[in-house]
Amino acid sequence: MKRASMFAAAAVAALSMAACQKKDEVANSADPGTTNSAVNAAQDATSAAVGATSAATMGQMSTEDFVTNAAISDMYEIQAGQIAQKKGQSQGVKDFGKMMVTDHTALSNEMKPLITAAGKTAPTGLDERRKGMIDNLNAAAPADFDKTYLAQQEAAHNEALTLMQGYADKGDDAGLKAAAAKAAPKVQAHLDHVKQLQSAPAAAPAKK
Repeated sequence: MKRASMFAAAAVAALSMAACQKKDEVANSADPGTTNSAVNAAQDATSAAVGATSAATMGQMSTEDFVTNAAISDMYEIQAGQIAQKKGQSQGVKDFGKMMVTDHTALSNEMKPLITAAGKTAPTGLDERRKGMIDNLNAAAPADFDKTYLAQQEAAHNEALTLMQGYADKGDDAGLKAAAAKAAPKVQAHLDHVKQLQSAPAAAPAKK
């Protein structure tokens, strides 16, 4: 557990360093838009690795970490879904974003009384990692948005699925274990939907 925590902390530090270097890389590039997109993609990839490590270790064993990660996951999905509804270039992405707002608001509301019953307090805002992901969505050029959003969604739902399945198997609070077990199939369905959108041969344009 201690080793996993140290690894996650080191990865977060690396992610922060990458974010700090972003301005310099963009400023020194002959094509700032292209460089910014590449740096944001690399930052999202690092974020995905950090999240996967956290979900597979600390979140499965610690109720405190499970609550924190589950709550932030829902908040991120809601905010990202709201952005997708506005910036999505295909109707499929816009519709998926709307579904994420609806479904993750419902998941969050189901968790709230169980979190209270477990004697825990959920965070009220995003962590730096998810803030960076939201920033990258907001910064994505229209032509890059759908790809960026779906890549984030694949990573985020893989992370959430690992978290839910892990706590359902190994968690120590009965109410939250049951909620995690109930949430896992919904998260899996979301992940399957993301992969369908990614593999679609031609995205339908968004309705005007």
